[in-house]
Amino acid sequence: METMGSEETATFGAGCFWCVEAVFSRLDGVKSVVSGYMGGQIDNPTYEQVCRGETGHAEVARILFDPQVISYDELLDIFWKMHDPTTLNRQGADRGTQYRSAIFYHSENQQKAALQSKSDLEASGAYSDPIVTEITAAETFYEAEAYHQDYYKLNPSVPYCQFVIHPKLQKLGMEG
Repeated sequence: METMGSEETATFGAGCFWCVEAVFSRLDGVKSVVSGYMGGQIDNPTYEQVCRGETGHAEVARILFDPQVISYDELLDIFWKMHDPTTLNRQGADRGTQYRSAIFYHSENQQKAALQSKSDLEASGAYSDPIVTEITAAETFYEAEAYHQDYYKLNPSVPYCQFVIHPKLQKLGMEG
Protein backbone atom coordinates (compact mmCIF):
# COMPACT_ATOMS: atom_id res chain seq x y z
CA MET A 1 0.00 0.00 0.00
CA GLU A 2 1.31 3.45 -0.90
CA THR A 3 1.27 5.50 2.28
CA MET A 4 2.92 8.63 3.55
CA GLY A 5 2.32 8.81 7.28
CA SER A 6 -1.43 8.55 7.65
CA GLU A 7 -2.02 9.08 3.94
CA GLU A 8 -3.03 6.56 1.30
CA THR A 9 -3.29 6.71 -2.48
CA ALA A 10 -6.31 5.90 -4.62
CA THR A 11 -6.40 6.03 -8.43
CA PHE A 12 -9.63 6.24 -10.43
CA GLY A 13 -10.58 6.67 -14.06
CA ALA A 14 -14.14 7.85 -14.67
CA GLY A 15 -14.10 9.69 -17.96
CA CYS A 16 -12.26 12.99 -18.38
CA PHE A 17 -9.72 13.51 -15.62
CA TRP A 18 -10.81 17.16 -15.27
CA CYS A 19 -14.15 15.86 -13.93
CA VAL A 20 -12.59 13.30 -11.62
CA GLU A 21 -10.18 15.87 -10.22
CA ALA A 22 -12.93 18.47 -9.71
CA VAL A 23 -15.08 16.02 -7.73
CA PHE A 24 -12.45 14.44 -5.50
CA SER A 25 -10.63 17.69 -4.75
CA ARG A 26 -13.76 18.91 -2.92
CA LEU A 27 -13.82 16.12 -0.35
CA ASP A 28 -12.73 16.53 3.26
CA GLY A 29 -9.75 14.31 3.91
CA VAL A 30 -8.44 14.49 0.36
CA LYS A 31 -4.96 16.01 0.49
CA SER A 32 -4.27 16.27 -3.24
CA VAL A 33 -5.61 15.18 -6.60
CA VAL A 34 -3.32 14.94 -9.63
CA SER A 35 -4.53 14.28 -13.18
CA GLY A 36 -2.55 11.77 -15.18
CA TYR A 37 -2.42 8.54 -17.12
CA MET A 38 -2.25 4.87 -16.11
CA GLY A 39 -2.90 1.43 -17.51
CA GLY A 40 -1.17 1.62 -20.86
CA GLN A 41 2.01 0.39 -22.48
CA ILE A 42 3.82 3.65 -23.38
CA ASP A 43 6.18 5.41 -20.96
CA ASN A 44 5.67 9.15 -20.42
CA PRO A 45 2.68 9.51 -22.75
CA THR A 46 1.53 12.91 -23.96
CA TYR A 47 -2.07 14.03 -23.90
CA GLU A 48 -2.13 13.97 -27.69
CA GLN A 49 -0.91 10.35 -27.79
CA VAL A 50 -3.49 9.30 -25.19
CA CYS A 51 -6.29 11.10 -27.08
CA ARG A 52 -5.36 9.37 -30.32
CA GLY A 53 -5.72 6.01 -28.56
CA GLU A 54 -2.08 5.08 -29.16
CA THR A 55 -1.06 4.30 -25.59
CA GLY A 56 -3.69 2.12 -23.88
CA HIS A 57 -3.65 4.56 -20.95
CA ALA A 58 -6.74 5.78 -19.16
CA GLU A 59 -7.15 9.35 -17.99
CA VAL A 60 -7.03 9.01 -14.21
CA ALA A 61 -6.82 11.02 -11.01
CA ARG A 62 -4.32 10.03 -8.32
CA ILE A 63 -5.86 10.90 -4.98
CA LEU A 64 -3.84 11.27 -1.79
CA PHE A 65 -6.20 10.98 1.17
CA ASP A 66 -6.23 10.66 4.95
CA PRO A 67 -8.08 7.44 5.83
CA GLN A 68 -8.73 8.83 9.32
CA VAL A 69 -10.93 11.50 7.72
CA ILE A 70 -12.34 9.76 4.62
CA SER A 71 -12.28 6.04 4.00
CA TYR A 72 -11.46 4.25 0.76
CA ASP A 73 -15.03 2.89 0.81
CA GLU A 74 -16.34 6.47 0.89
CA LEU A 75 -14.12 7.34 -2.09
CA LEU A 76 -15.53 4.32 -3.92
CA ASP A 77 -19.09 5.51 -3.21
CA ILE A 78 -18.31 8.87 -4.82
CA PHE A 79 -16.56 7.15 -7.73
CA TRP A 80 -19.67 5.08 -8.54
CA LYS A 81 -22.01 8.10 -8.21
CA MET A 82 -19.95 10.49 -10.35
CA HIS A 83 -20.10 8.56 -13.63
CA ASP A 84 -21.91 5.83 -15.53
CA PRO A 85 -19.94 2.61 -14.94
CA THR A 86 -21.99 0.74 -17.56
CA THR A 87 -20.71 2.58 -20.64
CA LEU A 88 -17.66 1.02 -22.20
CA ASN A 89 -14.91 3.51 -23.12
CA ARG A 90 -17.28 6.46 -22.91
CA GLN A 91 -18.62 9.07 -20.53
CA GLY A 92 -21.13 11.42 -22.09
CA ALA A 93 -19.70 12.83 -25.32
CA ASP A 94 -16.14 11.76 -24.37
CA ARG A 95 -15.35 8.56 -26.27
CA GLY A 96 -12.28 6.34 -26.42
CA THR A 97 -10.43 3.83 -24.27
CA GLN A 98 -8.83 6.69 -22.33
CA TYR A 99 -12.27 7.45 -20.84
CA ARG A 100 -12.89 3.95 -19.51
CA SER A 101 -14.20 3.35 -16.03
CA ALA A 102 -11.31 2.01 -13.97
CA ILE A 103 -10.23 1.44 -10.40
CA PHE A 104 -6.48 0.98 -10.02
CA TYR A 105 -5.94 -0.51 -6.57
CA HIS A 106 -2.80 0.09 -4.48
CA SER A 107 -3.20 -2.74 -1.95
CA GLU A 108 -4.94 -6.04 -1.40
CA ASN A 109 -7.41 -4.26 0.90
CA GLN A 110 -8.27 -1.77 -1.84
CA GLN A 111 -8.71 -4.61 -4.32
CA LYS A 112 -11.11 -6.41 -1.97
CA ALA A 113 -13.04 -3.21 -1.24
CA ALA A 114 -13.34 -2.35 -4.96
CA LEU A 115 -14.52 -5.84 -5.91
CA GLN A 116 -17.01 -5.87 -3.02
CA SER A 117 -18.38 -2.43 -3.85
CA LYS A 118 -18.81 -3.39 -7.52
CA SER A 119 -20.56 -6.61 -6.50
CA ASP A 120 -22.83 -4.73 -4.10
CA LEU A 121 -23.71 -2.18 -6.77
CA GLU A 122 -24.47 -4.93 -9.30
CA ALA A 123 -26.69 -6.70 -6.75
CA SER A 124 -28.53 -3.48 -5.92
CA GLY A 125 -30.16 -3.35 -9.35
CA ALA A 126 -29.24 0.33 -9.70
CA TYR A 127 -28.24 -0.30 -13.33
CA SER A 128 -30.06 -2.35 -15.93
CA ASP A 129 -26.84 -2.74 -17.96
CA PRO A 130 -23.77 -4.60 -16.67
CA ILE A 131 -21.04 -2.63 -14.92
CA VAL A 132 -17.94 -2.60 -17.13
CA THR A 133 -15.53 -0.97 -14.66
CA GLU A 134 -12.01 -2.40 -14.86
CA ILE A 135 -10.47 -3.25 -11.46
CA THR A 136 -6.75 -3.79 -11.78
CA ALA A 137 -3.49 -3.28 -9.91
CA ALA A 138 -2.05 0.22 -10.04
CA GLU A 139 0.83 0.62 -12.45
CA THR A 140 3.17 3.50 -13.12
CA PHE A 141 1.36 6.83 -12.86
CA TYR A 142 2.33 9.46 -15.39
CA GLU A 143 1.40 12.99 -14.36
CA ALA A 144 -0.47 14.89 -17.04
CA GLU A 145 0.82 18.14 -18.47
CA ALA A 146 0.67 21.18 -16.17
CA TYR A 147 -2.27 22.78 -17.98
CA HIS A 148 -4.47 19.79 -17.03
CA GLN A 149 -3.90 20.22 -13.27
CA ASP A 150 -6.64 22.01 -11.30
CA TYR A 151 -8.38 22.55 -14.63
CA TYR A 152 -11.88 23.29 -13.34
CA LYS A 153 -10.61 25.48 -10.53
CA LEU A 154 -8.51 27.55 -12.96
CA ASN A 155 -10.96 27.53 -15.92
CA PRO A 156 -14.52 27.52 -14.53
CA SER A 157 -15.96 29.54 -17.42
CA VAL A 158 -14.66 27.26 -20.20
CA PRO A 159 -17.68 25.66 -21.93
CA TYR A 160 -16.65 22.07 -21.00
CA CYS A 161 -16.48 23.11 -17.35
CA GLN A 162 -19.82 24.93 -17.53
CA PHE A 163 -21.73 22.20 -19.37
CA VAL A 164 -20.11 19.00 -18.08
CA ILE A 165 -18.26 19.51 -14.79
CA HIS A 166 -20.51 22.11 -13.11
CA PRO A 167 -23.72 20.02 -13.54
CA LYS A 168 -21.87 16.94 -12.25
CA LEU A 169 -20.82 18.84 -9.12
CA GLN A 170 -24.37 20.13 -8.66
CA LYS A 171 -25.80 16.61 -8.99
CA LEU A 172 -23.40 15.42 -6.27
CA GLY A 173 -24.33 18.39 -4.03
CA MET A 174 -20.80 19.81 -4.23
CA GLU A 175 -21.62 23.15 -5.85
CA GLY A 176 -24.63 25.47 -5.79
